[in-house]
Amino acid sequence: MFRSLHMKLVMILVLLITSLMTVMGAFLMTSVTNFYIDRFYEQMRNTFADVSFVNALQTEAAQEDGAQRLQALMELYAGTLGIDSRSRNYYILDAGSGTFLTGSDEAGGAALEQTANILAARNGSVGYESDIAANYMDVAVPITGGDNHFIVYIRDNREAVSELNGELLLIIMQAMLVGLLVSVLLSFLLAKTMIDPIEKLTEGAERIAGGDFDDVLEVDSTDEIGILTTTFNDMASVLHDTLDAVENERSKLDALFLHMTDGVVAYDGSGALIHCNPAAVALLDRAPEDCVYAELFEPICPFAHVVSMRRGDYAEAELAVGERSVELYFAAFADEESGGVLIVIHDVTEQRKTETRRREFVANVSHELRTPLTNVRSYAETIRDANGDIPRETENSFLDIVISETDRMTHIVQDLLTLSRLDSGRTEMVMARFPFGDAIDAVIRSIALEAQRHGHELTHDYPEHLPRIMGDRGRIEQVMLNVLSNAVKYTPDGGHIHVTAGDAGDTVWMEVADDGIGIPEKDRARIFERFYRVDKARSRESGGTGLGLSIATELVQRHGGTLRLVDRPGPGTTVRLELPVMQAEGQGGFV
Repeated sequence: MFRSLHMKLVMILVLLITSLMTVMGAFLMTSVTNFYIDRFYEQMRNTFADVSFVNALQTEAAQEDGAQRLQALMELYAGTLGIDSRSRNYYILDAGSGTFLTGSDEAGGAALEQTANILAARNGSVGYESDIAANYMDVAVPITGGDNHFIVYIRDNREAVSELNGELLLIIMQAMLVGLLVSVLLSFLLAKTMIDPIEKLTEGAERIAGGDFDDVLEVDSTDEIGILTTTFNDMASVLHDTLDAVENERSKLDALFLHMTDGVVAYDGSGALIHCNPAAVALLDRAPEDCVYAELFEPICPFAHVVSMRRGDYAEAELAVGERSVELYFAAFADEESGGVLIVIHDVTEQRKTETRRREFVANVSHELRTPLTNVRSYAETIRDANGDIPRETENSFLDIVISETDRMTHIVQDLLTLSRLDSGRTEMVMARFPFGDAIDAVIRSIALEAQRHGHELTHDYPEHLPRIMGDRGRIEQVMLNVLSNAVKYTPDGGHIHVTAGDAGDTVWMEVADDGIGIPEKDRARIFERFYRVDKARSRESGGTGLGLSIATELVQRHGGTLRLVDRPGPGTTVRLELPVMQAEGQGGFV
């Protein structure tokens, strides 16, 4: 209840009015009491300072019935002394014993106590001492006449002061009630002028906390509340823009983490997982809840070591996940007390395979060139060392071998140059529309004599009118010739080679099937790799370099087609070439 600002204002105003009226009442009542006391003693001093009055008292006291005469004289001066026989009375006392002799209050005089002023008068001094804590005021004046000694004692019981203070207290209570009513009314007025804007600000803050930035608070005044409202609106606008910017950056980061190919895993200072993007799940081959640091990375890079690293430092490691190789980069993203560990996971499987293939490629090139170079050197040295002593036919035979090996090296270099150009994208395709069937016919005619030399039966079966396709005819015929040449080379003499072709909507195809030595299952996946040969010894004998099918594959891919082996029962090999009738936009150059 008292948490309400309105109630707090009411309570403050009530306490203020109550405190103010209490202080004012206490001040007024004390002032009235002091005024009445001062007035009493001032009146007594002025009266007893009158010499004629004191002489008259002394003269009357000297008489034989001095007490009665003093009483008669005090009655005469009752008005001057303020004697009213109700609250203020006079008493004639014996100066020696202080006993009551006569006065205006017979009953009170009989029970009169010996006050400080009475004692002072019995000692011969005028008693004017005021005791504010007492419930009375008194004055005792010693009077001597002849041999008679009396004390004129005047006592006021403050009844008038009490009545006056009672009236003042009643007035103060009435004023306090009026003040309380005024405070309640003022509190409602203050609530209208001050609390209502604050409540609006509170509602606005709650809306902003809930994400609603559309409403703008109305500024009703130019005072501090109005300035506060204006500042609040400006703050809300800036906060809205800031949150939009933060949300935009967060969306970018979320999209980046979600779609980036590298994995990102983050752990807090206790080692608990706080983030794991889909790439990390795929690279680590486990669900996010299973990506426990202690199980995965602790043996590679201790968590405490990573957390203690300074900003900018990182640790690098490599991890094998099944057949995949991944590089790990560890870094701390905050201080040791409140930070954590961020791990970036990069897939280097293809990179490692490429490095392996590169090493194999270099080794194969070195081996392929070393063999003909060794032969050339050997036969050349033999001819040189013979000094003309060998028969002419033998010398010519040696020179033929040298020329053959030189041609073989030239062919290897030309194939390597072709692959290099294909890899770098510097090989231009001269694209033109040509009949697909005519290209097959030309290749079959060019290989027919070689097939006949080996005793092969070369047959073909395809429609007379195949679609015209867009492509580089020379490169396509090069691919067809490579496939047919391999069939002729690796089919034992007297074998059968059958060429078929056709079209399927927007593609054309050609298949070359033979009944030769075939390709083992374990080698079929790698047959199109560079320098890969199933039977290396026989390939070299036939003049193969292991680059023909890889070049053919590159050329076919440049045309948007495929070159692959066809699974079929029985011995032999079937190679299928598929090409699109129309080239996709951006494939080669058109003429």
